[in-house]
Amino acid sequence: MRPYFYFIKTAIIAVFTLITLSLNAQVKWFNPAKSEFPVIQNQGWSGDTISTYNRLPNSAKEKILLGVWYQTLNSAGIAISFYSNSPRINVRYTLKNKRLAMEHMPATGVSGVDLYCINQDGIWDYCVNSYSFKDTVNSVFIQDNKIPCHQMGFEYRLYLPLYNGVEWLEIGVNEDSYFEFLPKRLEKPFVVYGTSIAHGGCASRPGMAWTNILNRRMDHPVINLGFSGNGRLETEVLDYISQIDSRMFILDCYPNMEEMDKQEVENRTINAVKQLREKSSAPILITEHCGFSDEGTNARHKEFVKNVNEAAKSAYDKLKEQSIANVYYLSKEELDLDPDSRVDYAHYTDLGMQQHAYAVEKKAREILHEPIGNLKTTKPVTQRREPYNYEWMKRHQAILALNKTNKPKGVIFGNSITHYWGGLPEGGARNGAKNWKKIMEKAGFQNMGFGWDKVENVIWRIYNDELADINPEKVVLMIGTNNLGGDPDENIVEGINAIISAIQVRLPLAKIKVVGIFPRRNDEQKVIDINKKIEALTKVKGVSYLDIGHYLVDKNGKVNEKLFSDGLHPNEEGYSLIGKDIADFK
Repeated sequence: MRPYFYFIKTAIIAVFTLITLSLNAQVKWFNPAKSEFPVIQNQGWSGDTISTYNRLPNSAKEKILLGVWYQTLNSAGIAISFYSNSPRINVRYTLKNKRLAMEHMPATGVSGVDLYCINQDGIWDYCVNSYSFKDTVNSVFIQDNKIPCHQMGFEYRLYLPLYNGVEWLEIGVNEDSYFEFLPKRLEKPFVVYGTSIAHGGCASRPGMAWTNILNRRMDHPVINLGFSGNGRLETEVLDYISQIDSRMFILDCYPNMEEMDKQEVENRTINAVKQLREKSSAPILITEHCGFSDEGTNARHKEFVKNVNEAAKSAYDKLKEQSIANVYYLSKEELDLDPDSRVDYAHYTDLGMQQHAYAVEKKAREILHEPIGNLKTTKPVTQRREPYNYEWMKRHQAILALNKTNKPKGVIFGNSITHYWGGLPEGGARNGAKNWKKIMEKAGFQNMGFGWDKVENVIWRIYNDELADINPEKVVLMIGTNNLGGDPDENIVEGINAIISAIQVRLPLAKIKVVGIFPRRNDEQKVIDINKKIEALTKVKGVSYLDIGHYLVDKNGKVNEKLFSDGLHPNEEGYSLIGKDIADFK
């Protein structure tokens, strides 16, 4: 006869087995590789030309050094974006290399994943997880916070391992939860060609690689082509890099060029820039060797850094003398790394990754004319405040796609008042479609209004290419009402100032008209007050100003309810009164 405790133990095991099975049954799984549309972010190629989580196309295997090819199989920089309201997010995956960690880099960085969430106002948060490193790696993230304005959860960005490759991956959420992949973004990417430091060595986790920090800080796609020990400005790799329609090329290969003499370093730099310039006019940023932490005690290291940077600077000077346009330089002094930025003499700690990313960001913002202010209203961010009506990021991507084929004479940036007027892209309510077609469409305008947008959201959209492929003659700006009550008038005006500057630097010949904030129920006097400040700004900026408030109020200065659907958004009759003045550029 078996002892009593044996049966107790058997019963407990059975109960835990049932609970485990129940939990597994409650999780639904999604495989990015099986999505009906491309969802892999920060990858320069897509479709059949490239394996799901690789960094160069399959054809590169026969054209580049084998050592470089094996490095391309690491998933450094690659990310997946999705929406979910699940309180628990599971990620399970298998790896190409069973070596999970290195002597100077933990498993969480080499082989782990990292998850960030973005709330309805575009604010980022890091998601803490628990790992199980086995044949199938499991990572569990608990996210029990809720969005206050809707029940459709957060946007998430999942970064993949830095120094390992992913064979297979699934994302799991609670069975009763919402889940949706975001399509691969269409904005032009940064392309970083570099060494083990760009590759991610030795970040504690994927999100702390400097290219991924730059990805979050500037919120542009960043393609990581850092190859540990193998980034040497090689023409075969540059052939592939030059295929990408890039926002900016960043050449950061000098720490891997130790065995070369100064003349070869100089020649490779000049040839690399010219090779890229044959196919692209995008800015090229040459980044000096960041230095070694032991230069004060290691004479050989100090001499190497000195020589390679002198060669890089000489190449840059000669390129400028030859009038090669749009080439820039980031010096070791500008990188300004301190000794605690390294885990050894060369590779970065998380501090070093941050310092490098911030230095590149500062230079890139100068080059690309994407300044960021100190006020909330001048910091470009996304938003997702009413996904039950339309998806903000999908509308942005739709506009980028539309801009490829449709070249409007005019564009109108705004919030829901503009969005729900009419026109393309479709989505959301349509309160004035007839008037839009009759007036705005006839005048050649494209609708770039987004429901619930604030001034900081319009800045983000302009920085993220909504004016990149078009050259409109006229730009209308109708924004600011959603900032009322949450931001001081002066801050709203400063945000509008930033928008006007962003438009002017991208479309120096376009005529710009700023429309005063529309009257709104119970806030009529507040609107009058801020519009005086907006009008004063337009005089300083040298752009037109239009106040259409008199059309939309009654004899007592109150909102004319007959012209509005809700005291804020005009109806068809309301739009019919204001459309002609908005479209008219004399």
